[in-house]
Amino acid sequence: MSGEDGQPWTDVSRFPNFLDHLEAQGGATVHGIVDRIEADIDMDGIAYHDRGIRAPGYDATFIPEPEGSQVVPAFSVEVQTIGPRSVWAVFDATLSWDFYLLQADDIAAIAWVSDEEFNAEEAGMFMSKHDALAAGRFSFGTFIYGGEEWDEQRELIEDTDTPAFLQRDDGSVLVPTDQADFYNVVNSTPQEFRQNGGGAPSHLGLLELEVTID
Repeated sequence: MSGEDGQPWTDVSRFPNFLDHLEAQGGATVHGIVDRIEADIDMDGIAYHDRGIRAPGYDATFIPEPEGSQVVPAFSVEVQTIGPRSVWAVFDATLSWDFYLLQADDIAAIAWVSDEEFNAEEAGMFMSKHDALAAGRFSFGTFIYGGEEWDEQRELIEDTDTPAFLQRDDGSVLVPTDQADFYNVVNSTPQEFRQNGGGAPSHLGLLELEVTID
C-alpha cells in the first residue's frame, strides 16, 4: 500500500464496528482507545502516518464528520500537534474500512485500511488485510510512542519549521527545513492536499489532507 511503514507486527487485532462506535460516541482519541482496551501500551504521544508523511503529536482524535459537510459520509482524524502546526485528514466513510491495533515488542499503532485499498494494492501478494498489516503494509495510521522513543519524535519536529517529516521506503527519515521545502519534496501544494489529499487515488478514500505550519 502507498507509503507503507514496513515494520513487521507480531500482534494484529481488529476493532469490531469501529465507525459505528465512533458515530455513537461522537469521537474518540487514541489515548482514550488505549485506556479503554486496557492494553499494556506506554503512550506519551503519537505520530500520524499518511503514506510516508509523519506528523508527531500529543494525541489524535477520530471524529465523525457532520452530515452534509462532505459530498459523502466522512470521518476525520485530527492531530494534537506540537507547536503551531495543523494536521488533519478527512476520509470517505462509505468505503469498507477496518481498524486495527498493531503491536510488536516495543511499539504499537492504530491503522485503518479499506477493502478498496487492499484489493487495488495488496490482494495480489497477501491473502487478507490481516496478513498485509502484519507485514507492515498500510497507508494510514497513528504510531504510539512512550518514553525515550516519544522524546525523539518530539525533539525531531520541535527543532524544525517543517509541518511534518517523511519516512523513506528504506526506513530513513527526511526532515524538510520548512513548509516550502516539505511541499517541494512531496511535489504538491497545501491547496492540493486540502482539495484531494495531494492527488490520492480514489481507492484510498482520502478526501482532504491538511499539513501546515503557521
